[in-house]
Amino acid sequence: MDISVEGKEIAASAGATCGDVLKQALSGKRFKETLACRAGEQLLDLGAPVPAGATELAPVLADSPEGLAVLRHSASHVMAAAVKKLFPAARVTIGPSIENGFYYDFDVERPFTPEDFDAIEAEMARIVEAAVPFERIEVSRDEAVRLFSEMGESYKVELAKDLEDGTITLYRNGDFVDLCRGPHIPHTGLVRAYKLLSVAGAYWRGDEKNRMLSRIYATAFADARALREHLHRIEEAKRRDHRKLGRELELFAFHEDVAPGMVYWLPKGMLLRTILEDFLRKEHLKRGYELVQGPQILRRELWEKSGHYANYRENMYFTEIEGDIYGIKPMNCVSHMLIYNAHLRSYRELPQRYFELGVVHRHEKSGVLHGLLRVRQFTQDDAHILCAPEQLEDEIIGVIALVRDLMALFGFEYRVVISTRPEKAIGSDEDWERATSALVKAVERAGLSYSVNAGDGAFYGPKIDVKVTDAIGREWQLSTIQCDFTLPDRFALEYVGQDGERHRPVMVHRAILGSLERFIGVLTEHYAGAFPAWLAPVQARILTVTDAHNAFAEEARAALSREGFRVEADTRNEKLGFKVREAQLAKIPYILVVGDKEVEAGGMNVRLRTGENLGVKTVAETAALIAGDCAEPFKRGGMSYRFS
Repeated sequence: MDISVEGKEIAASAGATCGDVLKQALSGKRFKETLACRAGEQLLDLGAPVPAGATELAPVLADSPEGLAVLRHSASHVMAAAVKKLFPAARVTIGPSIENGFYYDFDVERPFTPEDFDAIEAEMARIVEAAVPFERIEVSRDEAVRLFSEMGESYKVELAKDLEDGTITLYRNGDFVDLCRGPHIPHTGLVRAYKLLSVAGAYWRGDEKNRMLSRIYATAFADARALREHLHRIEEAKRRDHRKLGRELELFAFHEDVAPGMVYWLPKGMLLRTILEDFLRKEHLKRGYELVQGPQILRRELWEKSGHYANYRENMYFTEIEGDIYGIKPMNCVSHMLIYNAHLRSYRELPQRYFELGVVHRHEKSGVLHGLLRVRQFTQDDAHILCAPEQLEDEIIGVIALVRDLMALFGFEYRVVISTRPEKAIGSDEDWERATSALVKAVERAGLSYSVNAGDGAFYGPKIDVKVTDAIGREWQLSTIQCDFTLPDRFALEYVGQDGERHRPVMVHRAILGSLERFIGVLTEHYAGAFPAWLAPVQARILTVTDAHNAFAEEARAALSREGFRVEADTRNEKLGFKVREAQLAKIPYILVVGDKEVEAGGMNVRLRTGENLGVKTVAETAALIAGDCAEPFKRGGMSYRFS
């Protein structure tokens, strides 16, 4: 039979394996980089027979996403084999590949610690050096249960019993046998670049009633260079960790004992947040939005009407007042619809664009809370646009324009994903089709490429998600634009059209930065705490050499403050080098030194937090310098900046 491989027709003999066919079609170097094979929707071992009826095979390369997943899953088996060699009493559970790595869970008397890593990695190296083949074994369910029972692997027995009866696959590498559907790399010698990273506890099957297991996280890459780059990113991420920087820069704090998942904003952090909020309000007013605010709690009946109670109540908090049940709002859309319904609208009043920096509460399990990135109380830069159906595409394009401007302002690259109807949804098929079509057409009219994430829309409508890439290559979900025909119908929203008849508006839910808490967390890590001058809580710090310079420093501080700059003076009786270093660690953009020479010249020696020295500048020149620095990022988004 003839098999096509990357445009080449290969004559495959009866009984040929996928590896046999690929080897004929690929160069020696390219075949060495091939870890597995794809035949249609099937991922196969290179040693697997060519499937009956297959007409095309594709190599799965080591540096491709699929190839890395196969490599990492194989590496997890190598790690488990090493653990079993060193700790024979350990019982194995599962070891999948995950984003950027893999893990394996073990039942052991003493949980693993990082001090165990050297020995485990050394044993892994011996297994890799031996290039032990991965052997696929097909057995019945009863045979699998018997085999793992004899091995004392009770967790594997439990997993095997849960499988449907029929052919079950195992993989053997040396003495280690695992229950696994595969595929795997041909032999362990291909696991060349790997590293154990951390340990954690994990309940068996995620159920806290079950035994706590010891999990080892690790990673593997196609080559040593890619591994080094990944480990560097991990170290860089640690350096940029917003929780660490939040403490060091005195931005925010947490008190998990009394308010888990809720943020205490310290003066500098609250100032940063206020600057951001003020900017957002002004920018929305410029773009035709109106500022509104709804209450924090609403009767349960409203949440039932909106569908939140049926579809979202596990994420909500409730309270009782005089016998009535109220839900603390997890979203602002219900209040905004009630604001719209204050009176009957004319088509001439549309669109109505309501903007609210709305505080919302959502119940997150304590195990997933993570600094500013996952909290229970947060503020959304939330807006709802109510418009006529014929205005919908233009309104979505207007939101996309705002997204573009703000992503440029903060220096984010981004990609667009359109998420479609989930399994748990409200509304008719027709409305979902109209909403999805509007999003797609708007994105295409805006000239943006996009991918589709099937089944990940909101329960009331499809959405556009904007995923940004930060300074070290990590991706974050920020903006969302959701199209909703359903809730306006449930709340009987209407407007009088040109024909004098009543019509139903459509609603766009949108948040650009998402939650302010999460965005500030992302931004802190993106900038490594060195916020741009326009956003920095303290834009400049004046440092005196001796007490004799304090009066001039205070005059300069007052003059810059009158111009609207955020300036403080450090007049402590400390060595200048110490004060400079402290200002740099505080990541203050401008460090202004005042000594005899500067007082005589009527200016200040201007240094940047990077260490660059700009020389002596007058107060007016310093003000112009800071103002120009503040304005620069806004030019990328075609916006203007006013600092006072």
